Amino acid sequence: MTHDGSLSRRSMLRGAAGAALGLGAVVALGGTAAASTTADAASATTALGRLRVPKDAISIQLYTLRSLLEEDTEGTLRELAAIGYRKVELAGTYGRTAAEFRALLDRYGLRATSSHSGIDGDFAATLEDARTLGQQYLSVPYADFETAQEWRDFARRLDAAGEQARRVGIQFGYHNHAHEFQAVQGRQRPMDIITRQARSWNVHLELDLFWVIDAEVDPISYVWKNFGRVKQFHVKDRAEDGTWADLGTGTVDFGRIFRKTWLTGVREYVVEHDDPADPLETARVGYRYLTDLRF
Repeated sequence: MTHDGSLSRRSMLRGAAGAALGLGAVVALGGTAAASTTADAASATTALGRLRVPKDAISIQLYTLRSLLEEDTEGTLRELAAIGYRKVELAGTYGRTAAEFRALLDRYGLRATSSHSGIDGDFAATLEDARTLGQQYLSVPYADFETAQEWRDFARRLDAAGEQARRVGIQFGYHNHAHEFQAVQGRQRPMDIITRQARSWNVHLELDLFWVIDAEVDPISYVWKNFGRVKQFHVKDRAEDGTWADLGTGTVDFGRIFRKTWLTGVREYVVEHDDPADPLETARVGYRYLTDLRF
């Protein structure tokens, strides 16, 4: 540990490499790969063969299916389970209490490991609901301010909320859009303010890959710059014209992004489309794409 309590880069690399090897069951083993026991973690991971996203790391943001969930919550969850999903990220519970929604998820073998929630109002109640639902993560989905000072104040609020969440076993994060990568008042980018003002052990990043690319930021470099802090990816494809697209039908090279960030500690890959024409088909395409992808 360094004097400020953060891990040294060497220790972080060792930890991430070990975590990647812990996912070894999800790689396609080569004929001689398993014989090597002396290579370091990064080269051993490469030697094992082409990687794939673990099925139990795949989730879907239910905002993608909001129109269907509003009409038939239970039926939509049943369809997601039939597709193969075992994890979901919540954006509300559609008129049900946390306990009622948890029972519905349990009925279909689904887990709400994450949710999008704000920090205004009774945040203690939000955390209690998250615990009832069995969540591991909770992220603020959106913020926008005009001045750097407002962003600094917000980042300090994020840090305080993150500390409160950590004390009850919830990992608290922030989900980006594109505007956080544009400098405010000609000076700092809001994302830089957040990562500097909010401590990494209190606030992780749920990185929305669509919006990072839309902001003309290299997601791979950004993940490494914030090594170990990006716990979740929002996996959202981008069409040639800059609009949203179903996974695998757009321009984003997810295989390259996943391969280059494999050792950095990403734990969940959350399918999302902001405005799908056919939400269930989008969910099917997304799940199939992530389970079939080799990188």
